[in-house]
This record gives sequence, C-alpha cells and structure tokens, in this order.
Amino acid sequence: MYDTASNINQSTLDQQTDIDQKSAFDQMTDLVQKYDLPDLLVLESNSNFGVTFWQPDNIYIILGRANSAENSLYTEKIITEGIRVYKRPTGGESVVLSPRMLVFSAKISSESLGKPKDIFRLINAKLIEELSETGIKNLSSKGISDLSIGEKKILGSSMYLNGKTLFYHAVLNINEDISLISKYLKHPKREPDYRNGRAHDDFVTSIYKEGFIIDKELIKASIEKAFSNLFKELGSYMN
Repeated sequence: MYDTASNINQSTLDQQTDIDQKSAFDQMTDLVQKYDLPDLLVLESNSNFGVTFWQPDNIYIILGRANSAENSLYTEKIITEGIRVYKRPTGGESVVLSPRMLVFSAKISSESLGKPKDIFRLINAKLIEELSETGIKNLSSKGISDLSIGEKKILGSSMYLNGKTLFYHAVLNINEDISLISKYLKHPKREPDYRNGRAHDDFVTSIYKEGFIIDKELIKASIEKAFSNLFKELGSYMN
C-alpha cells in the first residue's frame, strides 16, 4: 500500500535537511572575512623597510590562502562562540591568534630578495641569532618557515612577494595553552616533515611552557633587530 502520510513526512524531512545544510553552508561562507588585521599596516609605509607588532585583543582564526573553513576548522564551535575568521593573502595552514601570542610583520623592498625559501632561511637565521640573545635556548629552523624549540613549534610564518617588495608576517606563541589550537583547528591537510603526524598538543609549544619567561618588550626588540640586520645584509638602505 502506498503510504501518502509517510511519503509527505519524508519529503518534509528531506526539505528540512536541505535547508539545514544550506544554512550551515551559508554560515561558513559568511564566517570568513577579508584579511584586514593590523599587521598589514606595515605595507602602508613609504619606507623600504618596516617592522610592526600587534598584540591580538581577542581570539581570531586565520585561514591560509588555500584553506577552506569546512576542511580546516571546527566551524560549529567557532560559530557558537562568535570567533572571527579571516583569510590571509599568504600561504601556509590555518592558525589561531590570541592575546597571549605576538604577531609581527615586516616589509622589505630590495633588488636582492631571492627565492622565498632562501628568504625564510635568512629570516629564521636572524631571528634565532637575536632570540637566543634573550636567553631562549635550543632554537632551530624547521620545515619551510617554522621556528621550534627542540622538535616543537613556537613560530609559524608566511609571506608574499610583489615585485621587489616582500611582506612577511608571523605569530610567536609566548604563553598560550595549546589546547586552544586543538579546540578550533582540525589536523592540517599538509604538514612539515618534522611534525610526523603529531596532534597539535604534541607538536606546538610556547616560550613560557619551555621555561623561558622572557619580557615581551625584550622579545620585540630582538625581532626588530633581526629584521634590521637582515635589511642591511640585503644591501639596501633604510629611509
């Protein structure tokens, strides 16, 4: 026997499911905003060289240029908690920003910038040199652009090149609990070799967690010096 009531109920259910799925998709689409955070301000400078620092005032989620919210984030938690999500113009995987982290960016205009991998290598070498002077030990460059203490990541970075101008930005974990990252970010589709499939909690650390209680202003000064030295090494002249 053909059950009309059952058929209508199932049809209504299917329609409601379609609406719910569309609503979830719309929420994810609306969730992602164009990147306009303060670290971009360095690009407004007329100088050939500049470094800027930003202490996040809240929790933010930043998607890499090729990331999608659906594949990279636990979107239900983010929507429920009203966390703002941005997509940056640079590559790499998604990151969490918080007030316990330090965001910094640099602009360098030079005729001798070289290839991106070489630039990352130079930047990391300068950062390691200067951060080591603050008392942080066992720093090393890992993957394409990470800094680590031992085998655990403390800094992630990305960049883009526009002609002879480089925009570089990075986030340094000073004292954020790693569980915050696991709460919002899925395991990335791509990862550096040294991660070896480790979960966020086993892969990321902070300067404080590793026992280095360094004044934030001292860290900023060391980063600024690292980029100043890099700029001079590239053979340019600051305005």
